[in-house]
Amino acid sequence: MPPTLASLVHHSALKLTVRAGEDRLDVPVRWAHVSELADPVPYMEGGELLLITALKLDAENPEAMRRYVRRLVGAGVVGLGFAVGVNYEEIPKALVDAAEEERLPLLEVPRRTPFLAISKAVSAAIAADQYRAVTAGFAAQRELTKQALTGGPDGLLTALAAQVNGWAALYDASGAVVATAPDWAGRRAARLTADVERLRERPAPASSVVGGPEHEDRVELHSLGTGRRPRAALAVGTAAALGTAERYAVHSAIALLTLTTERSRSLHAAEQRVGAAVLRMLLAGEPDHARAVAGDLYGELLDAPFRVMVAEAAPVSAARVVDSGTRVALPATSTAVPVATPEAGGDPLGALAEVVESAAARAGEAVLVVPEGEGEAARVVVLAADGGAAVAACAEYAAALEAARAGASPERPGDENELVIGLSAPAGPIAAAAAYKQAEQAVSVARRRGRVCVEHEQLAAGSVLPLLADDAVKAFADGLLRALHEHDAIGRGDLVASLRAWLSRHGQWDAAAADLGVHRHTLRYRMRRVEEILGRSLDDADVRMELWLALKATSAA
Repeated sequence: MPPTLASLVHHSALKLTVRAGEDRLDVPVRWAHVSELADPVPYMEGGELLLITALKLDAENPEAMRRYVRRLVGAGVVGLGFAVGVNYEEIPKALVDAAEEERLPLLEVPRRTPFLAISKAVSAAIAADQYRAVTAGFAAQRELTKQALTGGPDGLLTALAAQVNGWAALYDASGAVVATAPDWAGRRAARLTADVERLRERPAPASSVVGGPEHEDRVELHSLGTGRRPRAALAVGTAAALGTAERYAVHSAIALLTLTTERSRSLHAAEQRVGAAVLRMLLAGEPDHARAVAGDLYGELLDAPFRVMVAEAAPVSAARVVDSGTRVALPATSTAVPVATPEAGGDPLGALAEVVESAAARAGEAVLVVPEGEGEAARVVVLAADGGAAVAACAEYAAALEAARAGASPERPGDENELVIGLSAPAGPIAAAAAYKQAEQAVSVARRRGRVCVEHEQLAAGSVLPLLADDAVKAFADGLLRALHEHDAIGRGDLVASLRAWLSRHGQWDAAAADLGVHRHTLRYRMRRVEEILGRSLDDADVRMELWLALKATSAA
Protein backbone atom coordinates (compact mmCIF):
# COMPACT_ATOMS: atom_id res chain seq x y z
CA MET A 1 0.00 0.00 0.00
CA PRO A 2 1.18 3.62 -0.51
CA PRO A 3 2.91 5.47 2.35
CA THR A 4 0.76 7.08 5.03
CA LEU A 5 1.41 9.76 7.63
CA ALA A 6 1.50 6.99 10.22
CA SER A 7 4.28 5.15 8.35
CA LEU A 8 6.31 8.39 8.20
CA VAL A 9 5.80 9.04 11.94
CA HIS A 10 6.98 5.50 12.68
CA HIS A 11 10.03 5.94 10.44
CA SER A 12 12.86 5.84 13.01
CA ALA A 13 15.24 8.08 11.02
CA LEU A 14 12.81 10.97 10.61
CA LYS A 15 11.98 11.59 14.33
CA LEU A 16 8.62 13.20 13.54
CA THR A 17 6.20 14.17 16.33
CA VAL A 18 2.42 14.46 15.98
CA ARG A 19 1.07 17.77 17.31
CA ALA A 20 -2.49 17.64 15.87
CA GLY A 21 -4.83 15.32 13.94
CA GLU A 22 -3.68 12.03 15.48
CA ASP A 23 -6.88 10.31 14.28
CA ARG A 24 -6.14 11.11 10.61
CA LEU A 25 -2.69 9.53 10.23
CA ASP A 26 -3.90 6.61 8.10
CA VAL A 27 -4.43 8.87 5.07
CA PRO A 28 -2.21 7.93 2.07
CA VAL A 29 0.49 10.41 1.06
CA ARG A 30 0.86 10.98 -2.69
CA TRP A 31 3.91 13.24 -2.40
CA ALA A 32 5.91 15.48 -0.03
CA HIS A 33 6.10 19.11 -1.20
CA VAL A 34 8.04 22.11 0.20
CA SER A 35 6.48 25.57 -0.15
CA GLU A 36 6.97 28.77 1.81
CA LEU A 37 4.29 30.63 -0.12
CA ALA A 38 1.62 32.35 1.91
CA ASP A 39 -0.90 30.60 -0.41
CA PRO A 40 0.50 27.39 -1.96
CA VAL A 41 -2.98 26.05 -2.87
CA PRO A 42 -2.78 26.87 -6.62
CA TYR A 43 0.18 24.48 -6.85
CA MET A 44 -1.42 21.57 -4.97
CA GLU A 45 -3.07 18.52 -6.58
CA GLY A 46 -4.32 16.86 -3.41
CA GLY A 47 -2.81 14.13 -1.28
CA GLU A 48 0.40 16.04 -0.44
CA LEU A 49 2.29 16.38 2.82
CA LEU A 50 3.19 20.08 2.83
CA LEU A 51 6.53 20.98 4.50
CA ILE A 52 7.08 24.54 5.79
CA THR A 53 9.29 26.69 8.05
CA ALA A 54 6.71 29.54 8.18
CA LEU A 55 9.21 31.92 6.61
CA LYS A 56 6.46 34.10 5.11
CA LEU A 57 3.57 33.24 7.41
CA ASP A 58 2.15 35.20 10.30
CA ALA A 59 2.14 31.92 12.23
CA GLU A 60 1.18 33.53 15.56
CA ASN A 61 -1.98 35.17 14.19
CA PRO A 62 -4.96 32.88 14.99
CA GLU A 63 -7.24 34.28 12.26
CA ALA A 64 -4.51 34.11 9.61
CA MET A 65 -3.70 30.51 10.58
CA ARG A 66 -7.36 29.48 10.44
CA ARG A 67 -7.64 30.86 6.90
CA TYR A 68 -4.33 29.21 5.90
CA VAL A 69 -5.22 25.75 7.28
CA ARG A 70 -8.77 25.91 5.94
CA ARG A 71 -7.47 26.52 2.40
CA LEU A 72 -4.99 23.64 2.71
CA VAL A 73 -7.73 21.25 3.77
CA GLY A 74 -9.95 22.44 0.92
CA ALA A 75 -7.15 21.74 -1.56
CA GLY A 76 -6.79 18.15 -0.33
CA VAL A 77 -3.51 18.53 1.55
CA VAL A 78 -3.34 15.50 3.89
CA GLY A 79 -0.75 16.78 6.39
CA LEU A 80 1.44 19.70 7.39
CA GLY A 81 5.09 19.30 8.46
CA PHE A 82 6.52 22.23 10.48
CA ALA A 83 10.29 22.52 10.91
CA VAL A 84 11.15 23.84 14.38
CA GLY A 85 14.42 25.58 15.24
CA VAL A 86 14.50 27.56 11.99
CA ASN A 87 12.14 30.53 12.16
CA TYR A 88 10.30 29.34 15.29
CA GLU A 89 11.72 27.29 18.16
CA GLU A 90 8.39 25.53 18.49
CA ILE A 91 5.16 25.38 16.50
CA PRO A 92 3.07 28.49 17.26
CA LYS A 93 -0.09 27.79 19.27
CA ALA A 94 -2.22 29.60 16.67
CA LEU A 95 -1.20 27.04 14.03
CA VAL A 96 -1.68 24.08 16.38
CA ASP A 97 -5.17 25.26 17.31
CA ALA A 98 -6.13 25.86 13.66
CA ALA A 99 -4.90 22.36 12.71
CA GLU A 100 -6.86 20.79 15.59
CA GLU A 101 -9.98 22.71 14.59
CA GLU A 102 -9.78 21.51 10.95
CA ARG A 103 -8.52 18.01 11.96
CA LEU A 104 -5.46 18.47 9.77
CA PRO A 105 -2.50 16.28 10.91
CA LEU A 106 0.36 18.54 12.04
CA LEU A 107 3.82 16.98 12.32
CA GLU A 108 6.77 18.60 14.10
CA VAL A 109 9.99 18.20 12.12
CA PRO A 110 13.18 18.48 14.22
CA ARG A 111 15.98 20.73 12.96
CA ARG A 112 18.30 17.78 12.34
CA THR A 113 15.79 16.20 9.93
CA PRO A 114 16.06 17.87 6.50
CA PHE A 115 12.96 18.13 4.35
CA LEU A 116 14.87 16.23 1.67
CA ALA A 117 14.98 13.16 3.95
CA ILE A 118 11.19 13.20 4.26
CA SER A 119 10.78 13.59 0.47
CA LYS A 120 13.15 10.66 -0.11
CA ALA A 121 11.26 8.51 2.39
CA VAL A 122 7.94 9.26 0.66
CA SER A 123 9.46 8.64 -2.78
CA ALA A 124 11.05 5.34 -1.70
CA ALA A 125 7.79 4.14 -0.15
CA ILE A 126 5.84 5.04 -3.31
CA ALA A 127 8.41 3.25 -5.49
CA ALA A 128 8.27 0.18 -3.26
CA ASP A 129 4.51 0.17 -3.39
CA GLN A 130 4.55 0.44 -7.19
CA TYR A 131 7.08 -2.38 -7.41
CA ARG A 132 4.89 -4.57 -5.22
CA ALA A 133 1.89 -3.70 -7.41
CA VAL A 134 3.74 -4.53 -10.63
CA THR A 135 5.04 -7.78 -9.16
CA ALA A 136 1.57 -8.71 -7.96
CA GLY A 137 0.20 -7.76 -11.37
CA PHE A 138 2.61 -10.08 -13.18
CA ALA A 139 1.78 -12.87 -10.75
CA ALA A 140 -1.91 -12.27 -11.40
CA GLN A 141 -1.27 -12.32 -15.14
CA ARG A 142 0.46 -15.71 -14.85
CA GLU A 143 -2.39 -17.10 -12.76
CA LEU A 144 -5.05 -15.76 -15.12
CA THR A 145 -3.22 -17.19 -18.14
CA LYS A 146 -2.96 -20.56 -16.43
CA GLN A 147 -6.66 -20.55 -15.60
CA ALA A 148 -7.60 -19.45 -19.12
CA LEU A 149 -5.65 -22.39 -20.58
CA THR A 150 -6.90 -25.00 -18.12
CA GLY A 151 -10.32 -23.79 -17.01
CA GLY A 152 -11.44 -21.62 -19.89
CA PRO A 153 -13.45 -18.42 -19.31
CA ASP A 154 -15.03 -19.83 -16.13
CA GLY A 155 -11.64 -20.50 -14.55
CA LEU A 156 -10.35 -17.10 -15.64
CA LEU A 157 -13.33 -15.31 -14.07
CA THR A 158 -12.86 -17.22 -10.82
CA ALA A 159 -9.21 -16.20 -10.66
CA LEU A 160 -10.02 -12.58 -11.56
CA ALA A 161 -12.69 -12.32 -8.84
CA ALA A 162 -10.17 -13.55 -6.29
CA GLN A 163 -7.51 -11.08 -7.50
CA VAL A 164 -9.80 -8.03 -7.17
CA ASN A 165 -11.58 -9.30 -4.04
CA GLY A 166 -14.93 -8.90 -5.79
CA TRP A 167 -16.86 -10.54 -8.61
CA ALA A 168 -16.64 -10.82 -12.39
CA ALA A 169 -19.10 -11.63 -15.18
CA LEU A 170 -18.82 -12.36 -18.90
CA TYR A 171 -21.53 -11.31 -21.40
CA ASP A 172 -21.97 -12.62 -24.93
CA ALA A 173 -22.56 -10.59 -28.09
CA SER A 174 -26.30 -10.27 -27.37
CA GLY A 175 -25.71 -8.88 -23.86
CA ALA A 176 -26.72 -12.08 -22.05
CA VAL A 177 -24.73 -13.31 -19.04
CA VAL A 178 -22.53 -16.26 -20.02
CA ALA A 179 -20.63 -16.89 -16.77
CA THR A 180 -20.08 -15.32 -13.35
CA ALA A 181 -17.71 -15.79 -10.44
CA PRO A 182 -18.58 -16.36 -7.69
CA ASP A 183 -21.97 -17.93 -8.44
CA TRP A 184 -23.83 -15.49 -6.19
CA ALA A 185 -22.93 -12.64 -8.57
CA GLY A 186 -25.36 -13.88 -11.23
CA ARG A 187 -28.21 -11.62 -10.11
CA ARG A 188 -26.00 -8.54 -9.92
CA ALA A 189 -24.63 -9.25 -13.38
CA ALA A 190 -28.13 -9.73 -14.85
CA ARG A 191 -29.19 -6.28 -13.65
CA LEU A 192 -26.47 -4.71 -15.82
CA THR A 193 -27.81 -6.01 -19.15
CA ALA A 194 -29.05 -2.57 -20.22
CA ASP A 195 -25.67 -1.00 -19.37
CA VAL A 196 -23.90 -3.71 -21.41
CA GLU A 197 -26.18 -3.05 -24.38
CA ARG A 198 -25.36 0.67 -24.23
CA LEU A 199 -21.65 -0.20 -24.11
CA ARG A 200 -22.05 -2.39 -27.22
CA GLU A 201 -23.30 0.62 -29.17
CA ARG A 202 -19.83 2.17 -28.88
CA PRO A 203 -16.89 0.98 -31.03
CA ALA A 204 -14.49 -1.37 -29.24
CA PRO A 205 -12.52 -0.97 -27.08
CA ALA A 206 -14.88 0.85 -24.75
CA SER A 207 -15.42 0.94 -21.00
CA SER A 208 -17.70 2.54 -18.43
CA VAL A 209 -18.20 2.64 -14.67
CA VAL A 210 -21.57 1.81 -13.15
CA GLY A 211 -22.49 2.80 -9.62
CA GLY A 212 -25.13 4.50 -7.58
CA PRO A 213 -27.85 3.77 -5.05
CA GLU A 214 -29.24 0.89 -7.08
CA HIS A 215 -25.91 -0.99 -7.10
CA GLU A 216 -24.25 -2.67 -4.14
CA ASP A 217 -20.77 -1.96 -5.45
CA ARG A 218 -18.66 -0.20 -8.06
CA VAL A 219 -18.74 -2.01 -11.40
CA GLU A 220 -16.44 -1.53 -14.38
CA LEU A 221 -17.68 -2.65 -17.80
CA HIS A 222 -15.25 -3.38 -20.63
CA SER A 223 -16.05 -4.39 -24.21
CA LEU A 224 -14.13 -7.31 -25.71
CA GLY A 225 -13.07 -7.70 -29.32
CA THR A 226 -10.88 -6.02 -31.93
CA GLY A 227 -13.57 -5.24 -34.50
CA ARG A 228 -15.89 -2.25 -34.71
CA ARG A 229 -18.69 -4.24 -33.10
CA PRO A 230 -17.82 -5.72 -29.68
CA ARG A 231 -18.08 -9.49 -29.48
CA ALA A 232 -18.53 -9.71 -25.69
CA ALA A 233 -18.22 -7.70 -22.47
CA LEU A 234 -16.58 -8.10 -19.05
CA ALA A 235 -17.97 -6.73 -15.78
CA VAL A 236 -15.83 -6.40 -12.64
CA GLY A 237 -17.51 -5.48 -9.37
CA THR A 238 -15.56 -4.29 -6.31
CA ALA A 239 -16.27 -2.45 -3.09
CA ALA A 240 -13.90 0.40 -4.03
CA ALA A 241 -11.86 1.70 -6.94
CA LEU A 242 -9.25 -0.70 -8.29
CA GLY A 243 -5.65 -0.42 -7.13
CA THR A 244 -2.60 -0.79 -9.35
CA ALA A 245 -2.30 -4.57 -8.89
CA GLU A 246 -6.02 -5.09 -9.45
CA ARG A 247 -5.84 -2.92 -12.55
CA TYR A 248 -3.07 -5.14 -13.95
CA ALA A 249 -5.26 -8.18 -13.32
CA VAL A 250 -8.27 -6.65 -15.08
CA HIS A 251 -6.23 -5.61 -18.12
CA SER A 252 -4.72 -9.09 -18.32
CA ALA A 253 -8.21 -10.63 -18.19
CA ILE A 254 -9.39 -8.30 -20.97
CA ALA A 255 -6.45 -9.29 -23.17
CA LEU A 256 -6.97 -13.02 -22.55
CA LEU A 257 -10.72 -12.88 -23.09
CA THR A 258 -10.26 -10.81 -26.25
CA LEU A 259 -7.81 -13.40 -27.54
CA THR A 260 -10.31 -16.14 -26.72
CA THR A 261 -13.10 -14.19 -28.41
CA GLU A 262 -11.13 -13.59 -31.60
CA ARG A 263 -10.07 -17.25 -31.67
CA SER A 264 -13.71 -18.22 -31.24
CA ARG A 265 -14.61 -15.95 -34.15
CA SER A 266 -12.10 -17.75 -36.39
CA LEU A 267 -13.51 -21.10 -35.31
CA HIS A 268 -17.01 -19.76 -35.90
CA ALA A 269 -16.06 -18.79 -39.46
CA ALA A 270 -14.75 -22.32 -40.07
CA GLU A 271 -17.92 -23.82 -38.58
CA GLN A 272 -19.97 -21.54 -40.82
CA ARG A 273 -18.20 -22.91 -43.90
CA VAL A 274 -18.98 -26.47 -42.78
CA GLY A 275 -22.58 -25.42 -42.16
CA ALA A 276 -22.85 -23.96 -45.68
CA ALA A 277 -21.64 -27.26 -47.13
CA VAL A 278 -24.17 -29.20 -45.04
CA LEU A 279 -26.97 -26.90 -46.20
CA ARG A 280 -26.01 -27.27 -49.87
CA MET A 281 -26.08 -31.05 -49.56
CA LEU A 282 -29.46 -31.03 -47.84
CA LEU A 283 -30.95 -28.81 -50.54
CA ALA A 284 -29.44 -31.02 -53.22
CA GLY A 285 -31.28 -34.02 -51.77
CA GLU A 286 -28.18 -35.71 -50.31
CA PRO A 287 -29.07 -36.11 -46.61
CA ASP A 288 -26.63 -38.99 -46.06
CA HIS A 289 -23.69 -36.96 -47.34
CA ALA A 290 -24.88 -33.98 -45.32
CA ARG A 291 -24.99 -36.09 -42.16
CA ALA A 292 -21.46 -37.36 -42.79
CA VAL A 293 -20.11 -33.83 -43.21
CA ALA A 294 -22.08 -32.52 -40.22
CA GLY A 295 -20.40 -34.97 -37.84
CA ASP A 296 -20.57 -34.00 -34.19
CA LEU A 297 -20.86 -30.32 -35.06
CA TYR A 298 -24.37 -30.38 -36.55
CA GLY A 299 -25.24 -34.09 -36.38
CA GLU A 300 -27.74 -33.75 -33.53
CA LEU A 301 -29.57 -31.07 -35.48
CA LEU A 302 -30.28 -33.59 -38.25
CA ASP A 303 -31.47 -36.31 -35.85
CA ALA A 304 -34.69 -34.51 -34.89
CA PRO A 305 -37.25 -32.27 -36.63
CA PHE A 306 -35.81 -28.89 -37.49
CA ARG A 307 -37.06 -25.66 -38.99
CA VAL A 308 -35.59 -23.67 -41.84
CA MET A 309 -35.56 -19.93 -41.31
CA VAL A 310 -34.84 -17.43 -44.11
CA ALA A 311 -34.26 -13.80 -43.14
CA GLU A 312 -33.82 -10.83 -45.44
CA ALA A 313 -33.40 -7.07 -44.97
CA ALA A 314 -36.23 -5.14 -46.59
CA PRO A 315 -36.42 -1.37 -47.19
CA VAL A 316 -38.73 0.43 -44.78
CA SER A 317 -41.03 1.48 -47.60
CA ALA A 318 -41.54 -2.19 -48.49
CA ALA A 319 -41.87 -3.37 -44.92
CA ARG A 320 -44.49 -0.79 -43.89
CA VAL A 321 -47.35 -2.11 -46.06
CA VAL A 322 -50.55 -2.18 -44.01
CA ASP A 323 -51.73 -5.74 -43.46
CA SER A 324 -55.51 -6.01 -43.33
CA GLY A 325 -55.58 -9.77 -43.43
CA THR A 326 -54.84 -12.54 -40.99
CA ARG A 327 -51.61 -11.98 -39.10
CA VAL A 328 -49.43 -14.95 -38.36
CA ALA A 329 -47.55 -15.02 -35.04
CA LEU A 330 -44.98 -17.46 -33.74
CA PRO A 331 -45.78 -19.33 -30.52
CA ALA A 332 -44.96 -17.25 -27.44
CA THR A 333 -42.22 -18.44 -25.14
CA SER A 334 -41.52 -17.74 -21.50
CA THR A 335 -37.77 -17.96 -21.95
CA ALA A 336 -36.14 -14.62 -21.29
CA VAL A 337 -34.06 -13.70 -24.31
CA PRO A 338 -32.16 -10.41 -24.37
CA VAL A 339 -33.25 -8.47 -27.42
CA ALA A 340 -31.04 -5.79 -28.95
CA THR A 341 -33.01 -4.07 -31.67
CA PRO A 342 -30.62 -3.03 -34.47
CA GLU A 343 -30.24 0.67 -35.00
CA ALA A 344 -31.35 2.35 -38.19
CA GLY A 345 -28.89 1.70 -40.95
CA GLY A 346 -27.26 -1.10 -38.93
CA ASP A 347 -26.99 -4.80 -39.66
CA PRO A 348 -30.37 -6.43 -38.94
CA LEU A 349 -29.25 -9.79 -40.34
CA GLY A 350 -26.13 -9.83 -38.17
CA ALA A 351 -28.16 -8.86 -35.11
CA LEU A 352 -30.63 -11.71 -35.73
CA ALA A 353 -27.77 -14.18 -36.18
CA GLU A 354 -26.27 -13.08 -32.85
CA VAL A 355 -29.59 -13.50 -31.03
CA VAL A 356 -30.21 -16.97 -32.49
CA GLU A 357 -26.66 -18.24 -31.93
CA SER A 358 -26.49 -16.86 -28.39
CA ALA A 359 -29.80 -18.49 -27.44
CA ALA A 360 -28.66 -21.83 -28.88
CA ALA A 361 -25.30 -21.59 -27.08
CA ARG A 362 -26.98 -20.93 -23.73
CA ALA A 363 -29.31 -23.90 -24.26
CA GLY A 364 -26.50 -26.18 -25.45
CA GLU A 365 -28.23 -26.94 -28.75
CA ALA A 366 -26.81 -26.95 -32.26
CA VAL A 367 -27.85 -24.29 -34.75
CA LEU A 368 -26.71 -23.82 -38.36
CA VAL A 369 -26.45 -20.21 -39.56
CA VAL A 370 -25.40 -19.57 -43.16
CA PRO A 371 -25.13 -16.06 -44.69
CA GLU A 372 -26.01 -15.90 -48.38
CA GLY A 373 -25.46 -13.18 -50.97
CA GLU A 374 -24.22 -9.63 -50.53
CA GLY A 375 -25.64 -6.13 -50.52
CA GLU A 376 -29.35 -5.92 -51.23
CA ALA A 377 -29.42 -9.64 -52.06
CA ALA A 378 -28.02 -10.63 -48.66
CA ARG A 379 -29.95 -13.10 -46.54
CA VAL A 380 -29.36 -15.48 -43.66
CA VAL A 381 -30.51 -19.11 -43.67
CA VAL A 382 -30.90 -20.85 -40.31
CA LEU A 383 -31.51 -24.49 -39.43
CA ALA A 384 -32.69 -24.75 -35.83
CA ALA A 385 -34.26 -27.49 -33.70
CA ASP A 386 -38.06 -27.39 -33.74
CA GLY A 387 -39.27 -26.15 -30.36
CA GLY A 388 -35.75 -25.21 -29.29
CA ALA A 389 -34.25 -22.07 -27.79
CA ALA A 390 -33.12 -20.64 -31.15
CA VAL A 391 -36.65 -20.69 -32.62
CA ALA A 392 -38.05 -19.22 -29.39
CA ALA A 393 -35.42 -16.46 -29.46
CA CYS A 394 -36.39 -15.66 -33.05
CA ALA A 395 -40.04 -15.34 -31.96
CA GLU A 396 -39.21 -12.95 -29.12
CA TYR A 397 -36.86 -10.95 -31.31
CA ALA A 398 -39.53 -10.61 -34.01
CA ALA A 399 -42.08 -9.54 -31.40
CA ALA A 400 -39.70 -6.86 -30.10
CA LEU A 401 -39.12 -5.54 -33.63
CA GLU A 402 -42.88 -5.52 -34.28
CA ALA A 403 -43.40 -3.45 -31.13
CA ALA A 404 -40.59 -1.06 -32.10
CA ARG A 405 -41.98 -0.71 -35.61
CA ALA A 406 -45.48 0.02 -34.30
CA GLY A 407 -44.14 2.90 -32.21
CA ALA A 408 -41.86 4.35 -34.90
CA SER A 409 -42.60 7.42 -36.96
CA PRO A 410 -43.77 6.70 -40.53
CA GLU A 411 -41.50 9.49 -41.81
CA ARG A 412 -38.33 7.48 -41.57
CA PRO A 413 -35.70 7.57 -44.37
CA GLY A 414 -36.45 5.13 -47.17
CA ASP A 415 -32.90 3.74 -47.30
CA GLU A 416 -33.15 2.12 -43.88
CA ASN A 417 -33.48 -1.65 -43.68
CA GLU A 418 -35.84 -3.72 -41.59
CA LEU A 419 -35.99 -7.44 -41.08
CA VAL A 420 -38.38 -9.93 -42.66
CA ILE A 421 -38.29 -13.57 -41.56
CA GLY A 422 -39.92 -16.69 -42.99
CA LEU A 423 -40.12 -19.92 -41.01
CA SER A 424 -40.84 -23.33 -42.45
CA ALA A 425 -42.92 -26.11 -40.96
CA PRO A 426 -40.99 -28.80 -39.01
CA ALA A 427 -39.06 -31.05 -41.38
CA GLY A 428 -36.36 -33.69 -41.51
CA PRO A 429 -33.22 -34.00 -43.67
CA ILE A 430 -35.11 -35.64 -46.55
CA ALA A 431 -37.58 -32.74 -46.77
CA ALA A 432 -35.00 -29.96 -46.30
CA ALA A 433 -35.45 -28.61 -49.84
CA ALA A 434 -39.23 -28.39 -49.39
CA ALA A 435 -38.75 -26.66 -46.01
CA TYR A 436 -36.38 -24.15 -47.62
CA LYS A 437 -39.02 -23.38 -50.25
CA GLN A 438 -41.63 -22.93 -47.51
CA ALA A 439 -39.38 -20.46 -45.69
CA GLU A 440 -38.84 -18.48 -48.92
CA GLN A 441 -42.60 -18.35 -49.50
CA ALA A 442 -43.14 -17.20 -45.93
CA VAL A 443 -40.56 -14.41 -46.41
CA SER A 444 -42.41 -13.24 -49.50
CA VAL A 445 -45.69 -13.13 -47.57
CA ALA A 446 -44.00 -11.34 -44.64
CA ARG A 447 -42.72 -8.62 -46.94
CA ARG A 448 -46.08 -8.27 -48.66
CA ARG A 449 -47.99 -8.04 -45.38
CA GLY A 450 -45.50 -5.72 -43.71
CA ARG A 451 -44.78 -8.29 -41.01
CA VAL A 452 -41.44 -9.10 -39.37
CA CYS A 453 -42.03 -12.85 -39.21
CA VAL A 454 -44.45 -15.28 -40.87
CA GLU A 455 -44.63 -19.02 -40.24
CA HIS A 456 -45.46 -21.12 -43.31
CA GLU A 457 -47.58 -23.81 -41.71
CA GLN A 458 -50.02 -21.20 -40.38
CA LEU A 459 -50.59 -19.55 -43.76
CA ALA A 460 -53.32 -22.04 -44.60
CA ALA A 461 -55.23 -20.88 -41.52
CA GLY A 462 -55.45 -17.39 -42.97
CA SER A 463 -56.94 -16.11 -46.21
CA VAL A 464 -55.53 -15.65 -49.70
CA LEU A 465 -57.42 -12.39 -50.08
CA PRO A 466 -54.81 -10.18 -48.38
CA LEU A 467 -52.40 -11.27 -51.10
CA LEU A 468 -54.58 -9.45 -53.62
CA ALA A 469 -53.49 -6.12 -52.14
CA ASP A 470 -50.44 -6.12 -54.42
CA ASP A 471 -50.44 -3.20 -56.89
CA ALA A 472 -49.79 -5.53 -59.82
CA VAL A 473 -52.86 -7.62 -58.95
CA LYS A 474 -55.00 -4.49 -58.64
CA ALA A 475 -53.75 -3.22 -61.99
CA PHE A 476 -54.64 -6.56 -63.61
CA ALA A 477 -58.10 -6.49 -62.02
CA ASP A 478 -58.77 -2.92 -63.15
CA GLY A 479 -57.72 -3.77 -66.69
CA LEU A 480 -59.86 -6.92 -66.80
CA LEU A 481 -63.03 -5.22 -65.55
CA ARG A 482 -62.54 -1.76 -67.10
CA ALA A 483 -64.79 -2.43 -70.10
CA LEU A 484 -67.61 -3.62 -67.85
CA HIS A 485 -67.33 -0.55 -65.62
CA GLU A 486 -67.35 1.73 -68.68
CA HIS A 487 -70.47 -0.03 -69.95
CA ASP A 488 -72.24 0.44 -66.61
CA ALA A 489 -71.13 4.08 -66.36
CA ILE A 490 -73.27 5.14 -69.34
CA GLY A 491 -76.37 3.49 -67.87
CA ARG A 492 -76.74 0.49 -70.17
CA GLY A 493 -77.03 -2.17 -67.46
CA ASP A 494 -75.52 -3.26 -64.17
CA LEU A 495 -73.11 -5.85 -65.57
CA VAL A 496 -70.53 -5.76 -62.75
CA ALA A 497 -73.07 -6.32 -59.98
CA SER A 498 -74.77 -9.00 -62.04
CA LEU A 499 -71.48 -10.80 -62.65
CA ARG A 500 -70.65 -10.68 -58.93
CA ALA A 501 -74.06 -12.08 -57.96
CA TRP A 502 -73.88 -14.84 -60.59
CA LEU A 503 -70.36 -15.93 -59.58
CA SER A 504 -71.20 -15.84 -55.86
CA ARG A 505 -74.15 -18.19 -56.57
CA HIS A 506 -71.90 -20.56 -58.56
CA GLY A 507 -73.83 -19.87 -61.77
CA GLN A 508 -77.26 -20.67 -60.34
CA TRP A 509 -79.57 -18.44 -62.43
CA ASP A 510 -82.64 -18.39 -60.23
CA ALA A 511 -80.75 -17.70 -56.98
CA ALA A 512 -78.56 -14.98 -58.53
CA ALA A 513 -81.58 -13.34 -60.23
CA ALA A 514 -83.46 -13.33 -56.92
CA ASP A 515 -80.49 -11.62 -55.25
CA LEU A 516 -80.55 -8.93 -57.94
CA GLY A 517 -84.36 -8.61 -58.05
CA VAL A 518 -84.50 -9.27 -61.82
CA HIS A 519 -85.91 -12.01 -64.04
CA ARG A 520 -83.55 -14.88 -64.83
CA HIS A 521 -83.83 -14.14 -68.56
CA THR A 522 -82.60 -10.61 -67.85
CA LEU A 523 -79.62 -12.07 -65.99
CA ARG A 524 -78.90 -14.49 -68.86
CA TYR A 525 -78.88 -11.54 -71.27
CA ARG A 526 -76.48 -9.61 -69.06
CA MET A 527 -74.07 -12.55 -68.78
CA ARG A 528 -74.06 -12.88 -72.62
CA ARG A 529 -73.18 -9.17 -72.79
CA VAL A 530 -70.34 -9.78 -70.31
CA GLU A 531 -68.97 -12.53 -72.57
CA GLU A 532 -69.31 -10.32 -75.65
CA ILE A 533 -67.60 -7.32 -74.04
CA LEU A 534 -64.74 -9.33 -72.47
CA GLY A 535 -64.38 -11.76 -75.35
CA ARG A 536 -64.25 -14.65 -72.89
CA SER A 537 -66.51 -17.58 -72.15
CA LEU A 538 -68.00 -17.89 -68.67
CA ASP A 539 -68.08 -21.67 -69.18
CA ASP A 540 -64.28 -21.65 -68.68
CA ALA A 541 -63.46 -22.30 -64.98
CA ASP A 542 -60.20 -20.33 -65.26
CA VAL A 543 -62.07 -17.31 -66.60
CA ARG A 544 -64.61 -17.48 -63.77
CA MET A 545 -61.76 -17.73 -61.23
CA GLU A 546 -59.92 -14.73 -62.68
CA LEU A 547 -63.08 -12.64 -62.74
CA TRP A 548 -63.96 -13.53 -59.15
CA LEU A 549 -60.48 -12.64 -57.89
CA ALA A 550 -60.57 -9.41 -59.91
CA LEU A 551 -63.88 -8.49 -58.32
CA LYS A 552 -62.49 -9.22 -54.84
CA ALA A 553 -59.31 -7.22 -55.52
CA THR A 554 -61.23 -4.16 -56.74
CA SER A 555 -63.81 -4.33 -53.96
CA ALA A 556 -61.00 -4.33 -51.36
CA ALA A 557 -59.34 -1.27 -52.91
